[in-house]
Amino acid sequence: MKKSKIDKIFFGIVITLVVIGLVTFTSASLGILAKSEAKFYGVMFSQYIFGLLGGMVALYIGFRIPYKWFKKNSLILFILSIILTGIVLVPGIGQSHGTGAHRWIDIFGFSFQPVEFLKIGFIIYFAAWLSWAREKVRDPIFSILPLVVMLGIIATVLIKQPDTKSIILITITALIMLFVSGAPVKYILGFLGLAVIAFIILVSFKPYLKERVNTFFNPGENSQTSSYQLQQCLIAVGSGGFWGRGLGQSIQKFNYLPEPQGDSIFCVIGEELGFLGCTVVILLFIAFALRGYRIAIRNSPDAFGKLLVIGFITIITAQSFMNISAMIGVFPLTGVPLVFFSQGGTALLLSLGMIGIILNISQFQGRPMLDR
Repeated sequence: MKKSKIDKIFFGIVITLVVIGLVTFTSASLGILAKSEAKFYGVMFSQYIFGLLGGMVALYIGFRIPYKWFKKNSLILFILSIILTGIVLVPGIGQSHGTGAHRWIDIFGFSFQPVEFLKIGFIIYFAAWLSWAREKVRDPIFSILPLVVMLGIIATVLIKQPDTKSIILITITALIMLFVSGAPVKYILGFLGLAVIAFIILVSFKPYLKERVNTFFNPGENSQTSSYQLQQCLIAVGSGGFWGRGLGQSIQKFNYLPEPQGDSIFCVIGEELGFLGCTVVILLFIAFALRGYRIAIRNSPDAFGKLLVIGFITIITAQSFMNISAMIGVFPLTGVPLVFFSQGGTALLLSLGMIGIILNISQFQGRPMLDR
């Protein structure tokens, strides 16, 4: 398949998101500086050195490695990602940071969430599976059943942490990949219905999930406890008006917003850059998704490449809009960060790694060929 230049428009959208993300992240982190100078510089180091510089290296590696290498090693990558994620449950290795959830691994003072690797490992393996079973994907034995098994393994590991939000994101991504692969819509809808029922049952047994659902439907209750974050987010976004207070001028990031540089960073954007700034960010993510899907449809040389791009674009976009929706009260609070913006060196590094693979595939020109 003939190669050309990378998709410069897509790359430009990503660069714009990363630059705006780092600027607003730095501004949002001033709330940390007011409390602890040492912690502030630690957060800056993680985001800029490990996240940004490490992410640039990951992007380059993802761009240079022939994308079919991931297909050949998909099962190994998936298994390793499950093992790595499961390690957080081992006493003395897995760590909890503030919430009580064991989702981190600390090594020499550096912490990361292995579930970020699991997301990528799943997408690679599921794309490889669906491309292999492309002629049989209309048979639920080769589409729905394998997905149930994979999600069952993933859920077993993540529910114990607990990390429900990642299960939701992976499920959404899997269903989109399944749809693109040509699986019958009736099977996908049937699976979605079962997933919803399973989630309702899970909520009934998990008090923290029940509390979040109750907060979503009754945001005015418990304004100093379970609804506190949502209330402060709405105050921040509302006080920004159309133009915003100005970059760096947020009041809510000081002692009011929980994790202003993390989950709540979109609220800081709303307060400092206003409705206009929020709209620009949302439009950039929409452009990111549309251009990414265009690469999948028009540039991917085979079914694996197409599904791989679809998976990566979907999980980044779904996570971003899940965060934005939760911050403005149209989706239950989940704790998912805003991609390219929120604190998380590992997440930024791996997100840029996915971008490198997408840019690699964007080089190919012409109609997709049959997978070989």
